[in-house]
Amino acid sequence: MTDFSINSKEEYIKVEDETHLVRDARSGAIVNTNTTAYDRAVARSKAAQEQRDGLRNATREINNIKCEMHEIKSLLQQLVSKE
Repeated sequence: MTDFSINSKEEYIKVEDETHLVRDARSGAIVNTNTTAYDRAVARSKAAQEQRDGLRNATREINNIKCEMHEIKSLLQQLVSKE
């Protein structure tokens, strides 16, 4: 777990009743300081991307096999028609 670094009290203001939220004093943005939750979200995103990549690769393999089967079928038809 990585700790969120707050450089000075002037830059970030604690959000009331929220332990992991601070407000950036310059931009007004709310910042989540819970790095564990962030790390989990990044890991979920990476796992989802890997799953999509796996599905994409499987689809490509299936399409390649279909093309090869079509080619084999055509060659067999040519062989049968020559006889």
